[in-house]
Amino acid sequence: MSALEQIGLRLLRGCDPERAHGLALSALRSGLAPAPGPVSTPRLRTSVAGLDLPNPLGLAAGFDKNATALQGLSKAGFGFVEVGAATPRPQPGNPKPRLFRLTEDRAAINRFGFNNDGMEAICERLAQRPRGMVLGLNLGANKDSEDRAKDFAKVLTHCGKHVDFATVNVSSPNTEKLRDLQGKAALSALLDGVMEARAGLTRPIPVFLKIAPDLDAQGLEDVAEVALASRVAGVIATNTTLSRDGLRSKHRDETGGLSGQPLFEMSTRTLARLYDLTEGNLPLIGVGGIGSAEQAYAKIRAGASALQLYTALVYGGLSLVPEILGGLERLLARDGFETVAQAVGTGVGEWA
Repeated sequence: MSALEQIGLRLLRGCDPERAHGLALSALRSGLAPAPGPVSTPRLRTSVAGLDLPNPLGLAAGFDKNATALQGLSKAGFGFVEVGAATPRPQPGNPKPRLFRLTEDRAAINRFGFNNDGMEAICERLAQRPRGMVLGLNLGANKDSEDRAKDFAKVLTHCGKHVDFATVNVSSPNTEKLRDLQGKAALSALLDGVMEARAGLTRPIPVFLKIAPDLDAQGLEDVAEVALASRVAGVIATNTTLSRDGLRSKHRDETGGLSGQPLFEMSTRTLARLYDLTEGNLPLIGVGGIGSAEQAYAKIRAGASALQLYTALVYGGLSLVPEILGGLERLLARDGFETVAQAVGTGVGEWA
């Protein structure tokens, strides 16, 4: 990490967390953020659900909710970027404060509640996307919607032509009863509607399902069964957790979803179990607690074909992206893997 980035991170951590988040987006828009450009090698290049990725490390949804910093993010070294969540209508989200740093735990708690500019404004920005980036959109539902299941299909229909993949997000803990849509019958009906909307696109794109780490064994079995039956392209495992086990920060009891280092083991175990349940036949994207090359490699060996991070950037900055990818390249080479795909699932028994 450069001295300039260290100074910038210290200044940002001195601000209110949500204001710091806004300043980070402004830095990306203005070209002031680190921009290593494409990070790729033959060993890191991979393909997931038909998406050709320069490397397996993506940016998780939630960082650029409104697709306002696409130009800067396209140069930040990520193999792919996911923006959103977008809902049909704009909504302000939950009252502030709604984002908390848990510095001692290298974690964060948020209760944003799908605050976003709505699909029409976001779609206009997606239409101006930089060339060459692999870009996805996280689909959400309005808090006051009379039919949340239809909201997901509505956003996909409106925005789908401008993105390379879409994610059905039924796992945010910050919209009341949203996680109820992870139940077997409700999830099956929701995905049927989304896949019908996908079929109507001029260029049908991969649709991923994002799940919570808090599912019990039966719930995870149900998700695996529905995901396979619905023909989704893959599963993103996982979103934030409601667990507060082992936290030290004064903000540990704040309401919302916990992300960052404390989520690593829980999310990786969920990932490995899902890999077992789907017998490795469904691409999985591993998210939750990745902050180092070793953790990225562990996710891949636990069953992830690709990865996403977000919270670690709060503590490590954007220079963390090439740092993790360089380390991942070395770890794959050390163990004799010529590609990322060769390593996927080779350590699943350590976690499942």
